[in-house]
Amino acid sequence: MDIRSKIILIFGPTASGKSKFAIKLAKKLNGEIINADSMQVYKELKILTARPSSIEQKQIKHHLYGFQSVRKNFSTGQWLKLALKKIKEIKKRKKIPILVGGTGLYFKSLTSGLVKISKIPFKYRLKIRDFQKKIGQKKFYKKLLKIDPMAKGKINPNDIQRSIRAYEVKSYTKFSLYEWFEKTTKEFQDEEFIKIYLNYPRENIIENINLRTKNMFKKGVLKEVNKFIKLKVKKDKIINKVIGISEIKKYLSNDESLNKITDSISIKTRQYAKRQKTWGKKNMHNWIQIEDLKSLKYFKLDKFN
Repeated sequence: MDIRSKIILIFGPTASGKSKFAIKLAKKLNGEIINADSMQVYKELKILTARPSSIEQKQIKHHLYGFQSVRKNFSTGQWLKLALKKIKEIKKRKKIPILVGGTGLYFKSLTSGLVKISKIPFKYRLKIRDFQKKIGQKKFYKKLLKIDPMAKGKINPNDIQRSIRAYEVKSYTKFSLYEWFEKTTKEFQDEEFIKIYLNYPRENIIENINLRTKNMFKKGVLKEVNKFIKLKVKKDKIINKVIGISEIKKYLSNDESLNKITDSISIKTRQYAKRQKTWGKKNMHNWIQIEDLKSLKYFKLDKFN
């Protein structure tokens, strides 16, 4: 298959240089970039979510960055619908779609399709979460396997989020999450994708994260979060999960020092990067090492599958 007919996916841990690499690649291949980061869709938190700068976005056409209000939740399904539309538009222009980000669920929805599960009421989901907290993950996981034996071997006993999701789906819809998976359809075939993972050494990631955190404060993240607080966004909105919001709130209310919240943000970001690394190594076939990011002079994309 001709490289020009491919869809390129670039995944990597936070602070691994995904955006810069994507721009270089887009210039080399005549491509356009589509955002695949769940927090960079929100317009009000540019600094905290490390969105590509206006200068970077002027170099190559970027799509789906900073367009969604923090007052509204933005689902994977909504992203997939928009991403599919953008991919088709870019292909019509005879260019290569390059999706870049660190949200594994976005990439998974694109490559495998999205499960169209019946909508579960928020109050019901909250009830399940409260139940899990009350009895603890160990007992909750055992109860999950009783109502949904198909989850055995598919969900790690310590994975709270996936356990809760599987439990609420089975208990509410009466069908296993994995039965829903079997009904999923996808838009593209596997061979249409080139899946790239930026395999950055741990020590480099830690260094980059620490530097990024310090630079956020130089760029005015305190002012940005203070404006966000004034919007009085409801607690159930996804945006509240962005690393740094709760920490900066503590600083602004004089509960913690700047040094302490800076360290806390860096630690949480490193933990998140570790989870991204695990996902990337498992799901992205083509690994690129750090030295390959410095220059694309001899970079041959056709060697990938």
